[in-house]
Amino acid sequence: MAAAQGSPVSSRSQRRLRIITGHLQPGAEATITSSECKAPAAATASIPKKRQEVLKWNGWGYNDSKFTFNKKGQAEFTGKRYKLSGMVLPALREWMEKTFGASLDHKTTSRASLTLSEVPEAVVNEGFLQDIIAAGISYSQDAEDRVFRAHGHCLHEMFALREGMFKRVPDIIVWPACHEDVVRIVALACKHNVCVIPFGGGTSVSNALECPEEERRTIVSLDTSQMNRILWIDEKNLTAHVESGITGQDLEKRLNEFGYCTGHEPDSMEFSTLGGWVATRASGMKKNIYGNIEDLVVHLKVVTPKGIVEKSCQGPRMSTGPDIYHFIMGSEGTLGVVTEVTIKIRPVPEYQKYGSVVFPNFERGVACLREVARQRCAPASIRLMDNAQFQFGHALKPQVASIFTSFLDGLKKFYITKFKGFDPNQLCVATLLFEGDREKVLQHEKQVYDIAAKFGGLAAGEDNGQRGYMLTFVIAYLRDLGMDYYLIGESFETSVPWDRVLDLCRNVKERIARECKERGVQFPPFSTCRAPKYAVQGVAEARCQTDRCKRPNSPQMICRTPQKEADKLLGGWFSMFLKGF
Repeated sequence: MAAAQGSPVSSRSQRRLRIITGHLQPGAEATITSSECKAPAAATASIPKKRQEVLKWNGWGYNDSKFTFNKKGQAEFTGKRYKLSGMVLPALREWMEKTFGASLDHKTTSRASLTLSEVPEAVVNEGFLQDIIAAGISYSQDAEDRVFRAHGHCLHEMFALREGMFKRVPDIIVWPACHEDVVRIVALACKHNVCVIPFGGGTSVSNALECPEEERRTIVSLDTSQMNRILWIDEKNLTAHVESGITGQDLEKRLNEFGYCTGHEPDSMEFSTLGGWVATRASGMKKNIYGNIEDLVVHLKVVTPKGIVEKSCQGPRMSTGPDIYHFIMGSEGTLGVVTEVTIKIRPVPEYQKYGSVVFPNFERGVACLREVARQRCAPASIRLMDNAQFQFGHALKPQVASIFTSFLDGLKKFYITKFKGFDPNQLCVATLLFEGDREKVLQHEKQVYDIAAKFGGLAAGEDNGQRGYMLTFVIAYLRDLGMDYYLIGESFETSVPWDRVLDLCRNVKERIARECKERGVQFPPFSTCRAPKYAVQGVAEARCQTDRCKRPNSPQMICRTPQKEADKLLGGWFSMFLKGF
């Protein structure tokens, strides 16, 4: 309802709007060729400026880390970076053959290396480029650099890379060294009418990094990786002011050196950046204790074509609204470039303990999670997997080191299936992670296990819980292995009220199966669901879909159609993330 001109309500509204617009600083066109970076030199990062030195050009993660089949035909995980590295996975090949009809004799012929001559020629705005050079900002027009920043990690993007289908890629890569550099770059982009796509870790699964094929203007990829410093830590107020290009693994590593952490651990934290978390409104596996990114952000500095957005204070909360930062979080880089973030930090937890619980079926597991939420006693992380995902996880179990360990595993299986009567084709598993003061963790652990017991849950040991979380950081590599053998798939998630969880799981699985059948997919799709994060009001539901598809005509499109149909059933609360094949 509109307020009368000059009324007290109108005056208050105008004052509030003045406060909000006051967060916009005027444009900085005059500073294009002046003002040195105020921050110190960039810190050493885990991911170098030339990403191709350590990362795959057409797949997930590090060059030296991948699932493969050795000379004996056994699956193994290469490299030395992960706990699974160097281990043989004796059950994975059989599971792939049984589930999908995959064969080691039928391997795809995707590109083994990047053919630079196939990369589209750059569309260069010479005026912009000369001004970038004059400003002393690092840049590249190298074809390999351009391809590396032309995509995220959606299925169709990976498929296009493997098949050498480069329709449109960025024309110039720029590496700002600090906030002031970003101000200059954005001002120059406005001056010369060029497009800017912010680039952090490149793990996007929302098509945010795709270049429009029809765009004729110069497209600039603004890579924030050289803005990777912790500028200050306030130990009294437990906050840290950090540049947006720092990766999650580097942020935690450097904070740990001072005895602190953020606790924010999305599955992509090795490669994704702080700025990317803000731009995608990210959530992490330990959000039950530490919160989502919107709970951690205290202050933002954002460069837009109209000026710099930042609040005039760093108070923990303001009663006036709307909060301008909530326009930025989740905007996917469309409103501006996040350059600096003040976040909440906490002391590194004194004690950490993993755990796991086996339930007779998925329904019992969901009911247990609901009760844990109702009593507000959730551990740092609790993830419930359905039976299909449990079977999948079992196929990823490494070869045991001793006969005694093998005997114990067999004994546990006998106890659960024969003595307790759990059906191997129905049971499901929840993995747990507790953090904090040792005494409180042990009390908390007992409370959660007591609740689980009321729903038929059995404690399944710390090792299974730890292995489940270890797989979090390697399972994304599986999609590359799958695509080598004509298996394509994608994962997506939604948030849903508690009373819709079971119906959603059933309906989406049925819809995906029907859509795949209608499109001639040879084998039934493998669909699983998992409840990775939840709140008192509802649960975040993750779903993994895999299909076998050996066709010459755009198999990724066959996968995307059932995915879109599943989206309709998810009620619109839809986002996507990479979680294996």
